[in-house]
Amino acid sequence: MTFTLHPTLAADSTPVVSLELSDVRLMRDARYPWVLVIPRVANVKDAYQLDPVQQQTLTRESAQVSRALMALFAPFKLNVAALGNVVPQLHLHHIARSPGDPAWPRPVWGVGEPVPYTDERLATRVQQLRNVLTVS
Repeated sequence: MTFTLHPTLAADSTPVVSLELSDVRLMRDARYPWVLVIPRVANVKDAYQLDPVQQQTLTRESAQVSRALMALFAPFKLNVAALGNVVPQLHLHHIARSPGDPAWPRPVWGVGEPVPYTDERLATRVQQLRNVLTVS
């Protein structure tokens, strides 16, 4: 089967870069530096369903994105999670968290309403991430 991005992920995020296995997308919520890592593998809900090489590649790419977020935003804590309760397609959330962010210290889900990026700020954030991820 051919990989197709889940419509909710497409609607809630914008493309940043494609890595070896995964697409990296920025969540459209300016309250947090929040990135998704989405393996381009059809019909996979959980990481254990990937073959061993894909699992290793996903782990490496997740670490690459984690280092990029730490370098750009110097958060207190980086939250990495694969929930999939609402969107079953395998995707890893990477969220840079710091005291004073709108949900601190709680999880970001269900706290307030997402704040959209301005076009300029979105373009800047995507470019920042591309710059760091293409040299990592």
